[in-house]
Amino acid sequence: MKRWMLLVILLLAGCAKMPAPPTLSPDYLGGATPYIAPSYPTAAAQSISPTQAANGVNVVVNRAWQDGKQVNADVCFTLPDDSDWSIWSASLKYGDTSLTEFGTTLVSRQSPANGQAGQRCDTIYFYVPPDADLSNVIVTIDSIGAPPQQDDYCSVYMPKIQQALLQRGIGITLNCSTDANGVASMQITDKPPDMTEQQAEDIVYSDEFYTIKGPWVFTFNLK
Repeated sequence: MKRWMLLVILLLAGCAKMPAPPTLSPDYLGGATPYIAPSYPTAAAQSISPTQAANGVNVVVNRAWQDGKQVNADVCFTLPDDSDWSIWSASLKYGDTSLTEFGTTLVSRQSPANGQAGQRCDTIYFYVPPDADLSNVIVTIDSIGAPPQQDDYCSVYMPKIQQALLQRGIGITLNCSTDANGVASMQITDKPPDMTEQQAEDIVYSDEFYTIKGPWVFTFNLK
């Protein structure tokens, strides 16, 4: 009889409703809910300065945006000629901070044709700290440049360089000579006696002779 009573008790216990498992909050689960760190913001500029013109070159920023630690701007500029022009120097300023290190990625390039100016577009980007206040951003394109090939110095640049030296009263004389392979190269044939060869070369081969200076300045808000 005791065995039957024990069996009945066990059957009744098995039929009892089991309590529901506890519900765990997302905080308890520790990462079960997706979380985007506020230190890596993403924003697009609402208003950008219009096209800027300087020294015969028009520059425009079509859009600007922040993607995490990177501030990007799509910059297009008219090409003075069919040389390989690119953004030579630029800066980004926010608050009291100014950044001069940047990278670029070519977006498109259209060569001059039929009397129409060509255009090149690049994405220029700067790296900023996560807590940077980008409520007032200034991107300045300081200059564009087209580094010459060696034979370009004689055919394109020597007259311009010599004229600039004469206007500044710098006694450096340039000439072009052709080697046995028929390749022309620019040479310094005369210089002031108190000037070293290195000093003369620094003047003659300065990037000012193959760059066009702005500045082209653009302001926008990324907050």
